[in-house]
Parts: sequence; structure tokens; C-alpha cells
Amino acid sequence: MYAESPPFDLLKAAVIGRFFRWRHARTFLQIPLLIVGIAMIAHGLFGPVLAPKNLATTVSWVHFRGALVLVLLCAGNLFCMACPFMLVRQWARRLFRPRFTWPRGLRNKWLSAALFVLILFVYELFDLWSSPWWTAWLIVAYFAGILVIDGFFKHAVFCKFVCPIGQFNFVASTLSPLEVKVRDEGVCVPCITKDCIRGRRDASDLVVIQRGCELALFQPSKSGNMDCTFCLECVQACPHDNVGILSRPPASELMTDPRRSGIGFFSRRTDIAVLALVFTFGALLNAFGMVSPVYALESWLGRVLHVSHEAPVLGLIFVVALVVEPVLLLGLAAWLTRVWAGSRRATLPLIVRYAYGLVPLGFGMWLAHYSFHFLTGFLTLIPVTQNAVASLGRPLLGEPLWNLTGIPARFVQPLELGFLMLGLAGSLLVTHRLAQDDTEAGAHPARAFIPWAAICLLLWGTAVWLILQPMEMRATFMG
Repeated sequence: MYAESPPFDLLKAAVIGRFFRWRHARTFLQIPLLIVGIAMIAHGLFGPVLAPKNLATTVSWVHFRGALVLVLLCAGNLFCMACPFMLVRQWARRLFRPRFTWPRGLRNKWLSAALFVLILFVYELFDLWSSPWWTAWLIVAYFAGILVIDGFFKHAVFCKFVCPIGQFNFVASTLSPLEVKVRDEGVCVPCITKDCIRGRRDASDLVVIQRGCELALFQPSKSGNMDCTFCLECVQACPHDNVGILSRPPASELMTDPRRSGIGFFSRRTDIAVLALVFTFGALLNAFGMVSPVYALESWLGRVLHVSHEAPVLGLIFVVALVVEPVLLLGLAAWLTRVWAGSRRATLPLIVRYAYGLVPLGFGMWLAHYSFHFLTGFLTLIPVTQNAVASLGRPLLGEPLWNLTGIPARFVQPLELGFLMLGLAGSLLVTHRLAQDDTEAGAHPARAFIPWAAICLLLWGTAVWLILQPMEMRATFMG
């Protein structure tokens, strides 16, 4: 028998581990992103109106999104760790201390899921990818939102219950290979201070020396990456140096249903399941908005509805894609699971349980879509930055090299298809595991698995069709 090897711990790596253990590591990462954010706002409001020449649109819709999904795939929620909005919030809290508690009725994902949908809708309705001005104001709204919400309410309310980008990261990071986790659960048993969640204070118990987890994730009973911003406050607070960034099988947290600190049971969280479905079906819808068939569909719907404005037509498409389609597909699969496989779960609990099995497929679509824009246009950051610096009066970085683009699309497409295959394999693996757990003794899990596998294959086929369509090269001169 071979002893199971311990998981890899990023905090024990020679150089990068020492950096992440440094108490100012997060601030070190946040400052440059804050500078970039301010530059994007300034350039978006006062720079060129042509999107491919503006930092706000190019960085937001080409580089940030592509880098985000690739980092989530390879490491984890490091972008939330480096979030510049939180840096401004921390500075503000030195002047104003929050005094209120977030309303109990809003301590869920319903609001953030609605804001997620709203961002997708506004992006298409106002063509944010082509408007530096609107993109800049969206960034300003983010800064204002976190200052107002976390200025009045205690803890990290904005991150946990409001931020749509954060919710995207939380769902996607369930597939990441790294997790903030205790190294040895036995060390936590005799611990009486619980500093990882309570933080440390001075002898007077009035001054906070080190914060604990503001997202209410108690490390000994934390499971997975949901709601974890990788802030590493728990690492700094733990008096026993018992918290690390450990490796784990990607998507493993979607296959089990333990009681999770700060979250409860996935199978009982309809709001998180809906967020997962918005994440999955929103990936297909967002890509559909960038291929030519969507314009033919909008034109036809406009004639049928006798409307000339895009908003009601786009709203109908969103309702069908994010409400009608998921309800019909998952409702049918749940009914088949009950009738054919003999599951004792009711229809809604079945939908909630298996909704998490679609997350890998949704992430595969986000990866394919965003990596396409990122890889085909990653060099565009150079001329846009050159142009932005030159607009200050002196071309210190030289004349803009507008001919720089990225990897030709024909070389990127095989990678996109690979991401989709990876997503399909992950969804089939997760749904099969869920089917095994949901099958009564003596029954064959295939009967519970087949309906959900059919949905995975249907969505995967739709994703492949979308990827094979000519896609708009938004926010670049290639568009």
C-alpha cells in the first residue's frame, strides 16, 4: 500500500509562498490594479471615443475578462484577492466605520444573480464594448457602490451578497485547482480563540490587530471556494499557521454536499443553484450576442412584436434564454429522473442538486469565448497604452503600433474547442457522481444520469455551433 501524498501547498513554495504569506501581499497586488482602474476611468471619460483606441474598453472587454478566466482555471480566485475596489473601501473605513447589519432577507444570492443578469443585459443593450464613456461610468459605479454599501454595512457585504463579478468568480472557482483550507483539522479542534474568523484584537479588545474572515467562512468547517475571495486574512490570523492554499481535484466541491461554513448545504440553496444556472446559460447567451444570427433573430422579433426599440426584443431573448429554456430543460430532466430512475426527491430539489453539474460546461463556454478575444487581441494593449501616454503631451513609449493584434483566429479555435470538451467532460463527471449519490440501493445510476447527460450534450452542441460562427472582434480594430 502506498501512503497518500499530501496536497501541494502554494504557501510553502519557495518564493511565491513567501510572498503570499507577507501581510501586505494583497495591498501590493491591489495598488497597480487601482492605478490601472483610475487610468481606465480617465481615458474612458476624456480619451478617444473610438473603442479600439481607448484603455477603458480595450482593457475591460478584451484583456481583463480573458486573463480572469484563465487565472481562475489555473489557480483560483486571485482577482478577488487583488480587487482594487476593496483597497479604496479599506481606506474609506479608516474615516467612516460601518454601523449597520445587512438585512436578513438579502443574505443570499438573489440580488447578485439579478445584477449579474443586468450587467449582461446592459452590456448588449448599450454596446458597452464600443463605448469608452459608458464603460468608464460602469467602473465609477462599482467604486461608488462598494463605498456606499460597505460604508454603511459591516463585514464584506458587497463581496458576499452584491458584486456580480465576485459571484462569477465564486462559481468559476469551484473548478479551480487550489483552495484556501486548513492543513490539519486536528490542530483546529483544541483552538479556543477562533482567530481565523474572529480576528485578533489588542489587550483592551478594542483595537483590531488582524481581521478574520469577513465573509463568515470558519476555516475548520469551510469546504470549497464558494464565497472565498482569497483575501488570506485567515492565513494571517491563524495563531497556529494551519491555513494554506492547498491543491485539490477541480470541481470536487460540486460532487459532494457537506454542510459548508457560511453557506450551508448546496442542495438546499436554491439561490446559489439559480446563480449557477445564470452562469451557465448566460455564457451561451453572451456568446450568442456576438454572432450574426442574433441580428436576424432580433429583426424578426421586432417585426413580430411591432417594436423598433431594441430593449423589449433583447428582454424577450433574455427571458427565453435565462428563464424559459432552463425551466423546460431541467424540469423535464427532473421529471424523467423521478419517473425513470425512481428518485424520491421532489422536482425542485432535483433541479437544485443537478444545476451544479452544468457549471463546468458553462465555464468551458466562458473560457472559449473570453480566451478567443484575449488571445486574438492581447497585443492591442501595447498601442492603446502608447496612444494614452502620447495624449499626455509626450510619446514616451513611442508612436502607437496599431498593426499589433494577437494570435490568428484559426489557431485559437482548436483551443476553444478544447475548452468546450473539457467543460463537457467535467459536467458529465459531476452529474454522474450526483446520479450515483441520488440512486437508491439496487438501482442503476444510468437512469438518473442519462437525462442530465442529454442536457449537457445539448448545451455542448449549442456551444460548439456558437464557436464555429464568425464572432465579432469587439473593442479591437479587427472588428
